[in-house]
Amino acid sequence: MHHLKVGIIHNQPVPKGEPNWESSVDVLVQVEAIEASLAELAIPCVRIPFSRDLAAFVARVREEAIAVAVNLCESVDDDPLLAGHPAAVLELLRIPFTGSSAMALLLSTDKLTVKRLLAASGIRTPAFFLYEGGEVLRAGSLNFPVIMKPRFQDASIGIEQESVLRSSKGFVARLEEFHARYGAILVEEYVEGREFNVALFGYPKPRVMPLAEIDFSAFPPDLHRIVSYKAKWDEESFEYHHTPRYFPDNLPEPLQRAMRRVARDSFALFGLRDYGRVDLRLDALGRINILEINANPCLSPDAGFAAAVTESKMNYTEMVGEFIRFVAMRIPL
Repeated sequence: MHHLKVGIIHNQPVPKGEPNWESSVDVLVQVEAIEASLAELAIPCVRIPFSRDLAAFVARVREEAIAVAVNLCESVDDDPLLAGHPAAVLELLRIPFTGSSAMALLLSTDKLTVKRLLAASGIRTPAFFLYEGGEVLRAGSLNFPVIMKPRFQDASIGIEQESVLRSSKGFVARLEEFHARYGAILVEEYVEGREFNVALFGYPKPRVMPLAEIDFSAFPPDLHRIVSYKAKWDEESFEYHHTPRYFPDNLPEPLQRAMRRVARDSFALFGLRDYGRVDLRLDALGRINILEINANPCLSPDAGFAAAVTESKMNYTEMVGEFIRFVAMRIPL
């Protein structure tokens, strides 16, 4: 693998101070961490930004003569609807890359498609409807409380304390406000139970990494127990400092098996590859409800995916080495 030149493909973050800049700029943290690991592995690499200027991107790829790519693109010019397009361009150029295919990225980016595919496959997910503006709303079609999520955003963008409503009072006004800010809104029943992140890693078959739980025990009663945008990115917020993940060692074995199974089934359903994360909650009856399918989870050293891999006794550089090994297996003969 040491003869391979690796292109680290990443989206261009928005400038500091722009909306959601904290989550956007994190891609550069990932780039730097992977560069450092590749240097430690003595594997040559070059970072190549991806934008709507495809001619410039293709010219740079050819100039650098990369053999494989690490795909860190989470959007194109900050548009999450285009999250799968960098992968599609790499596929057209016949350059193997880490992570899921363009099709899998497109499917899993759309929260409505995720919900429909899960439900159609018999995988439990909270009841939902989509609001695209102008519809006659019947709040009674779901059981309150509910949570509102932008259809196409990730990184908890648009997930706030105000996203959760415990009754129909003020629901329509809040929904219209969110729609004006984010476009189409997915409204789903809010599951109040324990929240777990299940990371999967491996090729051609994924292994389930140690199960991580989010600890909301420090939250006061007036805060909804959610991993909001503040919890992920606002270092000055209460939520940021009081939503730690941990790896419980006392989960009943039947529950562990069930979570691993549903995570594997979800990974396969969406055609994920190399790595992914499935977020789920347990409802009042102890049933597993899938909340999110993340085909391109953050690879920052302090993020949940890397933490789960580390818990499995593999360090960050070893993880990066495995990624390159996976993608090298897909180099055309």
